[in-house]
Formats: sequence, C-alpha cells, structure tokens
Amino acid sequence: MSTTIDAGADSRGLVRRPLALSPSRAADFKQCPLLYRYRAIDRFPETPTTAQTRGTVVHAALENLFDLPAQLRTRESADLLVEGAWAALCEADPQLLEVIGEDRTDAFLADAHKLIATYYTMENPTAFDAEARELHVEIDTDDVLMRGFIDRVDVAPTGEIRVVDYKTGRAPGEAFESKALFQMKFYALAILRTRGVVPRRLQLMYLSDGQQLVYEPDRDELERFARTLKAIWTAIRAAVASGDFRPKRSRLCSWCEHKDRCPEFGGTVPPYPGPPDTAHTA
Repeated sequence: MSTTIDAGADSRGLVRRPLALSPSRAADFKQCPLLYRYRAIDRFPETPTTAQTRGTVVHAALENLFDLPAQLRTRESADLLVEGAWAALCEADPQLLEVIGEDRTDAFLADAHKLIATYYTMENPTAFDAEARELHVEIDTDDVLMRGFIDRVDVAPTGEIRVVDYKTGRAPGEAFESKALFQMKFYALAILRTRGVVPRRLQLMYLSDGQQLVYEPDRDELERFARTLKAIWTAIRAAVASGDFRPKRSRLCSWCEHKDRCPEFGGTVPPYPGPPDTAHTA
C-alpha cells in the first residue's frame, strides 16, 4: 500500500488534486520546508519573472516544433512558433505585458529568438522524430506518488531511450551538476517504473550558452535514488501531518516572494490550514 496526500483546498478555496512529489516540489522542500508549504499547500500566487516567462515561451515553441513534419522544422518555423507562443500567453494572461513591460516586448522576444538560435547549433530537429513531448508522468510507486512533465523523450530505432530537458539558463558549474541531475534522475526513475527500461542517456540542453550536460544512469543508481525520494516524501508527509514546516535561510532567500510570511525576515506565518486528508491506494 502507498499513501497519497489530498491537498484539500488552497488559500483561495479551490479544491486541488492530491499532493505528489515532483522535481520542483522536492527541490522546494530540500531548500526550505516553509517554501514548500506556501507553494504546494497554501498555493500563494507568485509573479512570474521575465526569465521564467521567456522559458515558458521557448519551451512551448520547441514542443510545438515537433508537431511539424521533419522537413519543416527549420529555424524560421521555430521563430514563428516563438511569436505564436508569446501571443497565446498574452491572450491567456494579459497581465504578462505588465510584467515584461510593453516597451520591453521587442527585446524580450529577441532574447527568446537567441535561445532558439543556440538550440539549432546543438542539434538538428529535422533529422529525427521525438516520441513524446511534455510527457505527463504520474505514478504511484515505491510508496511515493510521483508527478511531473518531461520535456522530450526520444527512442532510437534500436530501442535506447533518451530523456531531454531544455534549460534557458547557463550550464551549472561542476559543484552544482548533481542538483541539476536530480530532476533528470527523477524522470529516469519514472521511465524505469513505467517501461521497465533504464534510459540510455539523460541530456540537459542549456540554451543560453550552448552547453550540454549528458549523463548515463544505471539501474542500481536509480534504485538508490528511489530510496532518496522515499525519504523526502516521508519527511513531507510528517510535516503535512504536524504542520511543522520550518524555514531554512539561505542565499536563495533573496529571490523569495514570501518574506512577509517568513519569520526569518520578521514576517508572520499564516495559520496552517490543517493537515489534509490522506487516502490509501493500492
């Protein structure tokens, strides 16, 4: 038996699906349990940064690129998809123009096009087909409910699987590579559990500087990683049950939008909405 955690209603009273462990939420909890609570349980809104919005646009363009026949996956097509993705985002959320600044829109799009140009120096999308893009994975395994989206999954004619993730920033230094690979090992484990196959390659593509981080996992390593995820999930369940989400101060606090709710910065933690209900599933 494994346990899923019903997130109940968020701070706006909206009913949501059960809590699950994703790479981003696992990173939040490791960084600061209180940040995890505010994002996963209270769901306090956060203003997207210009970099985050640009990343969304570029990811959407690269996702849609592989909807086209191979011969049409040109740089020009990708640039048009950037424009279309930006227009779609603005239609869905007109406030994005205020975040970016109407006078900065041209520069914003120019930066997105530069990232696309760098992508075309890293691989030729006309030479292969992707098996899946923005692949949603949600599996209940190892007593952990895992959830996430994989940017791209490629399968070679000989059956080897490659998991690809686009990053619109710069490649990390060696000291931070393990943190970058945490997300990819999460996806590799999901592939292993759903398909029974260890991906041959995990590939992070950094579009800001054209660097790639390539890693080849093995089964024993992924089994150890599964135990790490279980430990994180166990800690999250304990915090959810007790309401004890302690803040952890670090240099990353400089970018946090929740300082007015953080005792580390003189803020007041709002009342805990109570432990969500738990449901047991096979």
